[in-house]
Amino acid sequence: MERTSLEPDSVEPATVNGHCAPGFEGVRTTFERNFRDHGDVGAAVTVTVDGEAVVDLWGGHADGARTRAWKRDTLVNVYSTTKGMTALCAHLLVDRGELDLDAPVARYWPEFAQAGKQDIPVRWLLSHRAGLIAPRERLAFPRAYDWDDVCAALAAARPWWEPGTAQGYHAMAFGYLVGEVVRRISGQSLGAFLRSEITEPLGAQVFIGTPTEEHARCADMVGQLNEARLAERLPGFPKPPFTALSDHPLAAVALALTYIPTGDVNSAAYRSAEIPAGNAHATAHGLATVYGALARGKLVRPRTLEAMRRPQSLPGERDLALDALAPAGTQIRWGLGYMLNQGQAGPNPLAFGHGGAGGSYAFADPENHVSFAYTMNKFGGDTTGDDPRNRGLVTAAYEALGRTRG
Repeated sequence: MERTSLEPDSVEPATVNGHCAPGFEGVRTTFERNFRDHGDVGAAVTVTVDGEAVVDLWGGHADGARTRAWKRDTLVNVYSTTKGMTALCAHLLVDRGELDLDAPVARYWPEFAQAGKQDIPVRWLLSHRAGLIAPRERLAFPRAYDWDDVCAALAAARPWWEPGTAQGYHAMAFGYLVGEVVRRISGQSLGAFLRSEITEPLGAQVFIGTPTEEHARCADMVGQLNEARLAERLPGFPKPPFTALSDHPLAAVALALTYIPTGDVNSAAYRSAEIPAGNAHATAHGLATVYGALARGKLVRPRTLEAMRRPQSLPGERDLALDALAPAGTQIRWGLGYMLNQGQAGPNPLAFGHGGAGGSYAFADPENHVSFAYTMNKFGGDTTGDDPRNRGLVTAAYEALGRTRG
């Protein structure tokens, strides 16, 4: 049986490798505590300041059986932390003048105009306001691995609510919707565009569609996001089919998370597929490198950077899907493809990034020229960034930053 929880005294202490700059030792202490107190199996954390890695730590094991050591170059599935990379691809096209966020999606993807969607602007895809939380019928596995098939299903779908009138996390659909716009403009798949235009020039180890030759250094997830876990997390989690969101109070989250099923996240097929809402395989150093370049104005111009983190949510507006998963009293605030800081990304309210199911998290803090990334293989917290492991590391990093700059 897969082991999804740990008794701290039943395993040997994890070996932690890497370095911390003087003054940042508290981050290492917190990172080590995550193994002891929060059951981390394998994990990594990187913090950059002004483009330099002041924290670059990794430790533990890449598999639940603890037969493979976690290394600096260990890749791991980061679930929805992927969305930050996908959104960045779109913003790179915006910065180059090739994509207009206020233009109809159908300008770039004519088939998208079906079912009354001809006027939906691109920005509503990025801000989860398009109403296309899922196809109208649940796709049979493994259709998620067929890009054209999923995009055709979404292009034909009627929105689940009047577009623009509400926000609802497009958990799986986001990647296909934004990715197809990028593909139509650039002629490259989202994963290929990310590699050629962003990660390879930066030397960042982040893949959407991980090459087969890289699979050997992928960590196995210990625990996965599936319907059994959702039912445990959300008592009364409904079964499809649905005809409207009013069919069940949890219909929106069920649609968003289950209507494009992706199967075993440790399989070769999953790792090789391009699912740009949720299957990037990355190192913490790779994610922090990308966000660090963004924080220092190296990827897009200032006006594009400001637009990326401009609030798209109305004051007090709830998220139709994520409300069920977020801690009580938390408002989900969206920028253009990014979660806006609600405290999980440190003290700067203008910091922005994205979390992933299980606990991974990465963000940019441009005002402080800081980036942060945490990756792990023990499934824990939710996409909303409330996992105590990443929150503790962020807190320790900013305490250190305050001391070193004070």
